[in-house]
Amino acid sequence: MPYYQTPVAEVAAALATSPAGLSAVVAGQRLAEHGPNELSGSRQKSVWQLLLHQLADVMILVLLAAAGVSVLIGEAKSAYVILAIVGLNAVIGFVQEYRADKALEALQQLAASHALVLRDGLPQQVLTAALVPGDVVLLEAGNVLPADVRFLETHALKVDESSLTGESRNVEKTVEALPPGDYALGDRLNLGYKGTSVTNGRATAYVVATGMATELGKIATLIQTKEVVTPLQKRLGTLGKRLSGAVLVVAALFFAVGWLRGEPWQDLLLVAISLAIAALPEALPALVTVSLALGAGRLMQSHALIRKLPAVETLGSVTYICTDKTGTLTLNQMTVEDLYEAPAETLPGLGGHNPLLAALALNTDATCGPDKQWLGDSTEVALARYAAGHDYARPALEAQFPRLAELPFDSERKCMSTLHQTPQGVLVLTKGAAGSLYQQLAASQQASLPELKRRVDAQAAQGYRVLAYGARLLPELPADLSPATIETDLTFLGFASLIDPPREEARQAVAECKTAGIIPVMITGDHKLTAQAIAEKLGIISSEQELVLTGPELTALDEPGFAAVVERVRVYARVDPAQKLRIIRALQARHQFVAMTGDGVNDAPALKNADIGIAMGINGTEVAKEAAALILLDDNFATIVEAVRHGRRIYDNILKFIRYLLAGSVGEITALFCAPFFGLPVPLLAIHILWINLITDGLPGLALAYEPAEKSTMQRPPIAPRQTIFAAGLGWFILGIGLLIGGLTIGMQAWAIARGLPHWQTMAFTVLCFSQLGLALAIRSGRESIFSIGLLSNKAMLGAVVLTVGLHLAIIYVPFCNELFSTQPLTVAELAIAAAVASVVFGVVEVQKLIIRRRP
Repeated sequence: MPYYQTPVAEVAAALATSPAGLSAVVAGQRLAEHGPNELSGSRQKSVWQLLLHQLADVMILVLLAAAGVSVLIGEAKSAYVILAIVGLNAVIGFVQEYRADKALEALQQLAASHALVLRDGLPQQVLTAALVPGDVVLLEAGNVLPADVRFLETHALKVDESSLTGESRNVEKTVEALPPGDYALGDRLNLGYKGTSVTNGRATAYVVATGMATELGKIATLIQTKEVVTPLQKRLGTLGKRLSGAVLVVAALFFAVGWLRGEPWQDLLLVAISLAIAALPEALPALVTVSLALGAGRLMQSHALIRKLPAVETLGSVTYICTDKTGTLTLNQMTVEDLYEAPAETLPGLGGHNPLLAALALNTDATCGPDKQWLGDSTEVALARYAAGHDYARPALEAQFPRLAELPFDSERKCMSTLHQTPQGVLVLTKGAAGSLYQQLAASQQASLPELKRRVDAQAAQGYRVLAYGARLLPELPADLSPATIETDLTFLGFASLIDPPREEARQAVAECKTAGIIPVMITGDHKLTAQAIAEKLGIISSEQELVLTGPELTALDEPGFAAVVERVRVYARVDPAQKLRIIRALQARHQFVAMTGDGVNDAPALKNADIGIAMGINGTEVAKEAAALILLDDNFATIVEAVRHGRRIYDNILKFIRYLLAGSVGEITALFCAPFFGLPVPLLAIHILWINLITDGLPGLALAYEPAEKSTMQRPPIAPRQTIFAAGLGWFILGIGLLIGGLTIGMQAWAIARGLPHWQTMAFTVLCFSQLGLALAIRSGRESIFSIGLLSNKAMLGAVVLTVGLHLAIIYVPFCNELFSTQPLTVAELAIAAAVASVVFGVVEVQKLIIRRRP
């Protein structure tokens, strides 16, 4: 039932209630029927379910199987190392998921614990959870609305609905039914919503919805969804499945060929396990997690707090940023941008004061406290602050022209008047909507009405809220203080143009987004003209092809119609939470990766369902923060651009060590698989492979996370959402360099065996290790030479390479390590030969980059 379009008496009849409230018996019956006035949550996973979820990855299962087989055939050392890796990844994943989602808990904390209601005709305090439809609640300033209500009596009532609707100004509530039509939440002036707060006045209201049936409950339903899978998670999931499939095929093929050749099955099984270990980059999950954690630390230094670790990388893939307007792109502070003063108007009794500025200062209830903080309605504060800034402070003027009486603002006449004592008589100052003031002007003013209307309409078309001022002088305070007596025969003084101004830093951030190929979209609960004006000032709208769509217009569009225009819309005005979610999903259906910024409760569903949700840290509600993956600690839209830059750098670095790890894995597989076909023994043991995969791969791979951003990071389009890890030639690079590493390893082995060198296995092991270190240095940039970017531009990499070389020399030359790793000390000549052969990989990659740089 549309309660906002229904007269109060009919609402009472539909709810079977009255202004005296329900009886305790009826309230109890309805509580049993409707349930408690609480937000219900989705079923939470147990600790064991969370732990088991971490082990469900295909690559992890293959590793566990390899560990089990290793134990069965007596290779316990390999099994212990594998299990340690799996355990570390499981713990990291468990901690992240356990802390991930508390949005519903924050929503529940919004609700008041008690409410004042009429039961059996008497006021009494009851638990909010015990409210039922039909209850009559009593509200006053400071109260949080305990349920969705329909007002039946109001007295100067104003409600702050910014957290739910996104509008920055308080809403004055009425009791009259609204005429037929489509109304956004913020336009339903006779309804109040659970979780919003009363800022002024008092009211009596019928409860019309409780629990999950409230607007807050609908939001709670919308945020009870599965976590959005990030691009990296999708790509790594695909990679893990492909690698696992390749492992099984290669190991089975190797085992089958060897068995057909008559080799012992135990030896074949051991080598097959070695192949599995070589093919699966065990360090990859840990390195990705550590890289994301390092990125999160750097983002923290840039005033961005990451709540969900995979979101760090998602920033690099974002193609759309859907941002709330109020408090995000704007200051969330109504401001007087301009004044228009009527020409040659003077008022007797003001002693030479500017009439319009004096009216701004006197016709207001806003006050400035001793701590210099302004108190009152946001619009009133803006007007009084502007006057005070021009040396027209209210206290000083009221001392000179004391207030005698006032006619408070109401939504019917849309005016407010104050009456002041002056030496010449009683001065009436009236403030209100320009359209309401036109008909109250004196006859002598009618000739100037066309010009006045033209000026007001021009300001309104630019998105300004226009408040006009008029005045008259009475000989004495009249006995009849009615609007019909006081607010008539006015002299027009001028008008003030107000707006919630855009942030200066947001303008630059929008420009940088566009340069980086990211499309910013404004989604707001504010009016169309205001939203469009702000969007044009910020550069979000820059051509006639870019559209502005309102909530009702969006509702009128079917899914195919909306899909046809969604990528052209740059501003959405007067939208509700469900529509925000529809916008996000429509863009995602067009294969866009969407970031959503916001600060209010109304933003939570979109924040939760976007590819990355970004909440405001200062002005954001706890609900928004809990639903988001990223929190801007300074509420600065420009921080998003810096976060995107970090995200792109992190993704680039993750690709670099995927390139590094997989090229090394291909090299290891090539050496292990192909050596027997050349009549050579297996060149490496399982413990050698584990050492390379953990230390030789791990330390330089971790150091790649510290690689600075490439120069062109923010001048290129976002990473294509459907692009695979192996795109842009990465797959061919991995295959080619991997075959080269494997070929060099087998070549070293064959050469050493042919010359009767007893240390052939250690030499092959050294070639494999050192060639991968050379690769790590060479791939620090995909285009620039290591000699141009400099060894010291990533000191972590230099340290990792030096440390890895030192550790490798230790397992060659320390007797205890010789026994543990089955290695032998090399002569200086043997070590030099192995190092020279390994350096071929570094040289080949550098030559390849030289060719790339010389291409047109």
